[in-house]
Amino acid sequence: MKKRIFVTLKPGVLDPQGRAVHHALDGLGYAGVNDVRIGRLIELDVADDVSDETIAEMCEKLLANMVIENYRIEDAG
Repeated sequence: MKKRIFVTLKPGVLDPQGRAVHHALDGLGYAGVNDVRIGRLIELDVADDVSDETIAEMCEKLLANMVIENYRIEDAG
């Protein structure tokens, strides 16, 4: 079974990478981009008996920094 975990910074947390991309897009002439936030995607291929609760535990212990990040788990099909 495949799962996708999307990890993003919590609102209000400074995103220097997002700022750099925003600045670069503006410099390339792309108007209308108000903000850029950079996150990451983690894909897991797990056994069918691994529960979402177990995957959430993995996220909270290792895959996401719970102080500054949020995560979302989705089925990857």
